Amino acid sequence: MDQFSASGSEVRVGHTLNDAERQHVTKRKEKVLQCLKQHGISCSEDTVPKIAVLGSGGGLRAMVALLGSLSQLKKEGLLDCITYLSGVSGSTWCMSSLYKESDWSTKLKAIQDDIEQRLTYSKVSWQEMAQKLVKYFFAKDNFSVTDLWAVMIVANMVKEIDEHSLTEQRNKYANDPYPIYTVIDKSSKYDRLNADLWFEITPDEAGYSLSGTFVDSSCWGSQFENGKKTKDQPEIDILYLQGLCGSALADMEEILKYIFDALLHLSKESIEEGHQSQSSDVKNGCEVIITLLELNLSVLSGEDPSKYCDILKDLLKDDERKHLINPTLHLMTKEVLSKKDVQEDTLQICKSFFDRFGEQDIWDKIWIGIVRSIEIACNWIWGTTYNHVYRMKVEGVDPSVLNAAKREYEDAGLLNNSPYVSVLRKERDIDLIISFDFSAGNPFETVVKTAERCKTLQIPFPKVVQPPEDMKPQDIYVFKDNPKAPTVIHIPLFNCVNCKGEVQKWKARYGTFQLNYSASMIKDLLEKAGMNVRNTKEKLLEEIKYITEHKRLK
Repeated sequence: MDQFSASGSEVRVGHTLNDAERQHVTKRKEKVLQCLKQHGISCSEDTVPKIAVLGSGGGLRAMVALLGSLSQLKKEGLLDCITYLSGVSGSTWCMSSLYKESDWSTKLKAIQDDIEQRLTYSKVSWQEMAQKLVKYFFAKDNFSVTDLWAVMIVANMVKEIDEHSLTEQRNKYANDPYPIYTVIDKSSKYDRLNADLWFEITPDEAGYSLSGTFVDSSCWGSQFENGKKTKDQPEIDILYLQGLCGSALADMEEILKYIFDALLHLSKESIEEGHQSQSSDVKNGCEVIITLLELNLSVLSGEDPSKYCDILKDLLKDDERKHLINPTLHLMTKEVLSKKDVQEDTLQICKSFFDRFGEQDIWDKIWIGIVRSIEIACNWIWGTTYNHVYRMKVEGVDPSVLNAAKREYEDAGLLNNSPYVSVLRKERDIDLIISFDFSAGNPFETVVKTAERCKTLQIPFPKVVQPPEDMKPQDIYVFKDNPKAPTVIHIPLFNCVNCKGEVQKWKARYGTFQLNYSASMIKDLLEKAGMNVRNTKEKLLEEIKYITEHKRLK
């Protein structure tokens, strides 16, 4: 039974499913039962198996490949067997595109065509990015690199700025599997607090999967204390969710390069568009910021930054705010600059120039957003969110979590690139997991890591035996030696069946951090992912029959 820390608490503490999810799963049984009967599998309502499909991370590769996998499940008449759909990173980009459409599984072909068209031909303009950046900066308390990443990079990859809220997905997917998006708690990861690592987000609730502390998704991100909301924040939109879930595509320096490069383009566009209305003081400030971005990019790229140092010195020498700038700036006093030197100087200059823009019009607001974005990127602050369990008393939750007013969340791919833990919650009672693995590296790492972590956390999971490294991956693996655990089906994207000896060639073609895929690349990837379902259909049905019979006998 759920417990509440105080009268009127808006935080749900407990290990049951919320009412909305429970009702959806109950209704979904009817669809699953009909689907099983169509395949000659008999069972009663009480013994309908619960099947979860998982999509791993992998940027656009994961987004497109999950779409291809689900589309083929639909063609093979298997999609309606699925109760849950869960993803991390790039797979959540696919999920969010699907779930904004009512009952997407009933019209998947048309939706797939629309997504293909968008990824191939659409483009987000710099003006749209600038306006969205301003909205994030001025509307919320916790502006972070996640906002930058979502606006400047993810929007450019998924080719849209989706401002729908997550809760708009409620009651729109009665004929679809129940969606679970997953991220991790960054601080818990580094503090090794295993019980509080995994954070799940659904249209109905958001919270820690294992410790069982949840808040209505419409309130997630608002300020809480002792279980009660004390300050509203704007409800997260789908673009922010995509940025939060898909933030592990590259290392820190690569991400900074992409962000600074995007901010540089945005700055140049802004100074060109807003030039006429700017005072000479503001124009000088804009030139300083642009040069500062160029300086950072040159250092991150290992190039000689002296040209930009000279320009900055010239721009700053007559500035009326020079008394606010430390006269011992590294760029003024050192011939060779380290990355740390540049970061310190960047923060110092941004701080002194922040009040230059007066918030009088959209261009002032854009420049304020750009300056603050540079500061946030240099400080590397990701996914900062008010903590809904702040100052609560919850048994089993580490005090470091309960005593933190804010938490930082990030891509679950930084811990494990597949969302096993959320669907393994005991109360979800999953019988079969079908995991589509779109990882770039070792195709067995996700399932091997999960088995190891589940052993540590005493969560039932089948034994996983990884094939020898020199053996090419097959298209399907089944793990089911633990009677207390669900059967796990593991399907690597590129394998010796659908790639016919060219696994490495196909992997090399689809980089995780490619910003765009061509029309032919998308078509080929959809086909490869679909082949995995088509080629393994009989094995999938065999395992579904097995778990259905096993559940009936049990």
